[in-house]
Amino acid sequence: MRNREVVNFWARSRSARNHEGSLSSDGPRLYSYNKMIGYTENDGRKVIIDYTAPNGKFLSHTTSCHVGLGKLVADVVDQE
Repeated sequence: MRNREVVNFWARSRSARNHEGSLSSDGPRLYSYNKMIGYTENDGRKVIIDYTAPNGKFLSHTTSCHVGLGKLVADVVDQE
């Protein structure tokens, strides 16, 4: 499964995993490798955690790409 598809599954609270296993969703949460990069609020809103260099929370290039895709479907971007 492609990364964009995994993110779209997360947006619908469904579990998914990309072909490499580096991006996955268990339904309510989105993971880059083993790091949670997104979660679902009690009201159903999707929140992506901004682990990117511009936000000063860079982890890896791949995780930044995963976060970028998550931002496309998230309701909220958490920059803290």
